[in-house]
This record gives sequence, structure tokens and C-alpha cells, in this order.
Amino acid sequence: MATSVCLLGASGSVGESTLKVLRAYPEEFRLHSFSVHSNLQKALEIQKEFSPDFICVSSDSADRSVLGNKIGKTKILYGESFLTELVKDSSIEIVITAIVGAVGLRPTIAAITSGKRLGIANKETLVTSGPLINSLITKHKTKVVPVDSEHNALFQLLESLNRNAVEKIILTASGGSFRDLPIDQLPLVTKEQALHHPTWSMGPKITVDSNGMINKGLEIIEAHFLFGVPYEKIGVVIHPQSIAHGIVELRDGASFVYASYPDMIFPIAHSLFYPEPIPKVLRSYPAREWGKLEFREPDPSRYPGLLLAYEAGKAGGTAPSIFNAANEVAVELFLKNEIRFVDIPQYIRAALDSIAVAYPETLEGYEEADRITRETVRNLKSRKAVSAC
Repeated sequence: MATSVCLLGASGSVGESTLKVLRAYPEEFRLHSFSVHSNLQKALEIQKEFSPDFICVSSDSADRSVLGNKIGKTKILYGESFLTELVKDSSIEIVITAIVGAVGLRPTIAAITSGKRLGIANKETLVTSGPLINSLITKHKTKVVPVDSEHNALFQLLESLNRNAVEKIILTASGGSFRDLPIDQLPLVTKEQALHHPTWSMGPKITVDSNGMINKGLEIIEAHFLFGVPYEKIGVVIHPQSIAHGIVELRDGASFVYASYPDMIFPIAHSLFYPEPIPKVLRSYPAREWGKLEFREPDPSRYPGLLLAYEAGKAGGTAPSIFNAANEVAVELFLKNEIRFVDIPQYIRAALDSIAVAYPETLEGYEEADRITRETVRNLKSRKAVSAC
């Protein structure tokens, strides 16, 4: 019988790649349910192709007349709260969380506490509430497989190695569209330029994050909680070709590298089939076709958000949550043309400086830090707008 899959965030880039994998293996997997935020046309297309049991539309302002309450056997649920209810369905075996942002936190926790196998692409969950999430994973003995290409690469490498031999783990990064742009031109970057990425096709928020390498900062914090590696042992290198996705350096000086064509089908298929091997070739990409592979250190003056992530991670407690929430609001402001691209890390810096770090034991404590940060950053923007008049 096919394994039942719940896909949260079906209309995004990770969601679309997940659907591509499900199409390739119709005998092995069945799309039980999925969510979109407001892309109702995409929801209609997916429903017609996969005929799932449930669709959740998380936007409160969605036009309910488009999908109605039922299409064939598919029931339509409306509202963010139903994301959490959806993953609790006893017939679901695997949950893929591909929702962008802190909104993915509660449904991810629901998947963990319900005993589902979790393919996690929502990095904000571990970033914002890492200690709590890890305690729940341990308590409920949940198997979590990372879906992000870098973390999935490191996951596979670390599983095959003696952990006592590991010295350091390295996340690779494309460096984004502005990796070679003169630094003095960064203040002039437009929204249209920032929404272009040289390698990956992603949503607006993630693309902006990637071009400032703040996404890599989020991934550093996520890697700390996923693999239990101290921040001093987590590195980042710019690798423009995006073929090497993760590197593990050993104590003897040797390194293991995971390489593949830059396509999300590889980590997604791995997370779905885990712990079994993927039964067929997804896309052949022999080493002779790789060409030249480059690696270089990121320039902190070009990517100040990267250092802020290390700072927040090492501070612990709610500091990573503050980092994440401040970034989400700042990116939102940038996409509205209200601040410059280079202002994003400045707003994060201001939030980290002005908000006290707490060390909560409950989810509500982390959510409160998230709420306070968003309010603080928006107020900061309002004050700056007033002072500029």
C-alpha cells in the first residue's frame, strides 16, 4: 500500500519539487493532503491531479467561493489553525513541512507529537524554538529527516561516518546574485534584482534571504540543532556552482563531500524513502560533467547577516527567534520598497540589541519573543519614517 504523505506548502518551490517526486513514484506514495496559503488556482490544479483527502487554505482572506467546501472526495479546510489539525490525521505517515516562516512552527510540532515521520524544510521551526523542538523529538522518538539540500547532504554524510572522527561540518552557499557586485553598489540594489537567484528557483522571501546569505545564517542555527554540533564547528563556504551541498571535515585532515545536480528532487526523495535507498536514478550527473568547482570564504562586509546569525545562535534562548522574526519583517518591508536591501541586517542588529534574550521552557515563550520582535521592528521602521520627514 502506498505511503500517505501530507505536504504543507504545496505551492512553493519545495512543494512543487515534492509533487514532482510523488509523480515519479505513484506506487510508493499517495498525496493524502496538502496546504497552500492563498494560491487557489494551484490548489485546483493539484486537486485535479492527485485527488487528496484534504486541502487546507491557510489565508484568512481567501475567496472561499473558488474551492468551496468540497471537490469530489476532497474536503477543503480554511484557516491557519487547520494546518495543525491536518497533520494529526491518523492515516498520515509522512509530513513534509515546506511552509516558509514561523507559521510552520505549530504544525511541525503537531507532526512531531503525533508520531509522524517528518521531512523538514521549514528551517524557521528549529531556528526559533530549537531547544523545545529537540526535547519533543527526543520525547516522542520522532524521526526527522532534513529536506534542505545542505542539511540533507550533511545528514547523509554524518550517518555514514564515525562521529568521533568529525572535526567540522561545512554548509555551501551560492553567494547569491550579488556575490561579485562591488560592495559600494549594494545600497542601490532593487527589489527586481534581489528576486533573481543564479542557481535556484525559490519564493521571494527565500530568494532575498539567499542573496544576503541570511538564509545561510538560518541554516547554521538549524544545523546546530539538527546535528548537535557547536557553532565553532559549523562553517560556510561560497560555492558558485552549487554542486557540492555539504562537506564534512575529519580530524585527520580529509574531507567527505556530497555532490549532486542542483535539484531539490534529491533531498526530497531521500527524505520520503528514508531509511530505504531511492530505487532508481533521479538524474544522472557524472563527475566528468561538473567542470570547475570553486570554494571561497564569504566576505563579512558583504554578508553582515551571517555574523549576526552566529551571534544569535551562540547567545541561545530566544536570540535566534529574534533574529528570524526581525529578518522576516525586514524582508517584508524591503519587498514593499519601504527599506533598502542593505537595511535588512541593520534592522536585525537593532532588534538583537534592543530586545532582552529569554530562555523559555514553553512554546508560548518563544512565540512571545517572535511577537515582540515583529512589533519592535515595525515600530522602528515607523520612527525612522517619521524622522526622515
